[in-house]
Amino acid sequence: MVTEKKTSEKIDLAQFLNQQYLCETLTIKEVSTLIDYTELVVFNKNEVVAEIGEVGEALYFVISGKTALFAGDKAESQVGLIKAGELMGEMSFFDRNPRSVRAVALENDTRLLRLSRAMYKRLRVEHPYIAVNLLEHAIVSLDHLFRQVSQDVSTFSNYFYAPGRK
Repeated sequence: MVTEKKTSEKIDLAQFLNQQYLCETLTIKEVSTLIDYTELVVFNKNEVVAEIGEVGEALYFVISGKTALFAGDKAESQVGLIKAGELMGEMSFFDRNPRSVRAVALENDTRLLRLSRAMYKRLRVEHPYIAVNLLEHAIVSLDHLFRQVSQDVSTFSNYFYAPGRK
């Protein structure tokens, strides 16, 4: 993992974030402020971003690349895919329970904005409007995850317990 954030990178991040749901009601200055509270972290293919059993001490916003979510220790199975523009790590971050999946970068140069718990606490106090936007984005992100899991369970159930089967 590499950490970096230069002026030109900050401009690119601001332009990218300005086009995302997270920042649709934020001004350019507010987007820039949000970036100031984060750090850009870069992962290469197969690097672990977050490990099963850890309590989430940061939220991640995927800037580029993809991150897979894997369940299980030995025979891992992919249970999710997080792409550019999506938030990850919010469940463990907010409920402070250990992570139930492992997040792994699927591509070289996977770029994530990392918001640590300490910086989130500062953001809440110093810029509550930005923090509320982040919370709303986390709710939408969890809703998408829940709906996908519900759809997967329903599909599996229909396959396994085919209608009309006795």
